[in-house]
Amino acid sequence: MTQVANRPYRSALYIPGSKERALEKAKGLACDAILFDLEDAVAPDEKVNARALLKETLAVGGYGNRARIVRVNGFDTEWGRDDVAAFVGMEIDGILLPKVESAAMVEDLAQAIPDVPLWAMMETPKGMLNAAEIAAHPRMAGFVMGTNDLAKELNTRFRADRLPMMGGLHMCLIAARAYGVICLDGVYNAFKDEEGLRFECEQGRDMGFDGKTLIHPAQLEVANAAFAPSEAEIDLAKRQIAAFEEAEAKGEGVAVVDGKIVENLHIVTARATLAKADAIKAME
Repeated sequence: MTQVANRPYRSALYIPGSKERALEKAKGLACDAILFDLEDAVAPDEKVNARALLKETLAVGGYGNRARIVRVNGFDTEWGRDDVAAFVGMEIDGILLPKVESAAMVEDLAQAIPDVPLWAMMETPKGMLNAAEIAAHPRMAGFVMGTNDLAKELNTRFRADRLPMMGGLHMCLIAARAYGVICLDGVYNAFKDEEGLRFECEQGRDMGFDGKTLIHPAQLEVANAAFAPSEAEIDLAKRQIAAFEEAEAKGEGVAVVDGKIVENLHIVTARATLAKADAIKAME
């Protein structure tokens, strides 16, 4: 059951929960989602203070239409459960749990915080193998690929084409699409390498990811462009829909656009393209 997100997730920017200036700056950045990070981006001796700062900041608001997702520490740490408890009852768009490896871990999170969409960091071999049961949880809303941790766990070498981790990426994508879950690609570490970022964004887009997680505001423009429908794609979608509707009016089941057959399945994709374009426009 493939889901079309009711909001765009072209760009999801990690923001350290301990950095007051960064939290304020994020209110004006052109990102579709913010991953407020209490885990990797926060030093152990700053964890408690970061949690309090982030809670206070989110209570004030000011993030507009951006999705607000909080990445907590794992439940195997001394901070995880207190992190989750701090955001019970708050207006946020998701809680992101690191290193999710089973449906039982998702259920544990679900019991700790009601009425908030659940997100899973997919970054371990067990997570890849159990992606379907994780995605199937009724409150699971999104996957975030943790490609740095996954590469470490798989003992892969860096390749621009990411061939060594394609199996894991595809397993998560397939599970996400089967259960209507958003799926965000992992980060690109070289934030000054625009061409490398563009290649990886376009690769992720073509694979089927909904967007890219980012570590620096300088990466936003490239990601937003890559994961948005192009003018040519929007034009083609409109022409496909018009041609198919005309064919249907004549009692025909297929149409032809630009020398190619257009069937109902193409119209589903075309409508999804236009819906995504409209959702992006509404963010502006």
